[in-house]
Amino acid sequence: MSEFANIPPASNAVVSGLAAPVPSPCVSLCKMDQDRQYCLGCMRTIEEIIAWSKADDDYKRAVWAKLPERRASQPADAA
Repeated sequence: MSEFANIPPASNAVVSGLAAPVPSPCVSLCKMDQDRQYCLGCMRTIEEIIAWSKADDDYKRAVWAKLPERRASQPADAA
């Protein structure tokens, strides 16, 4: 199963009258890549990590959309 499978699509934002939160991509492997300036675990920048808790769902989905490209550009021995 894809690591991105648990991201709720924008069209499913409301379930039974309750807002469905966008999950954090954090995988509890916090190690910043000094060259690329993002976490090797979740692929977010430090700015994205800091903003996450107060960010709206559109921002969070935009961050999630960037992660596959970042992961694909990660060197095989980085983590």
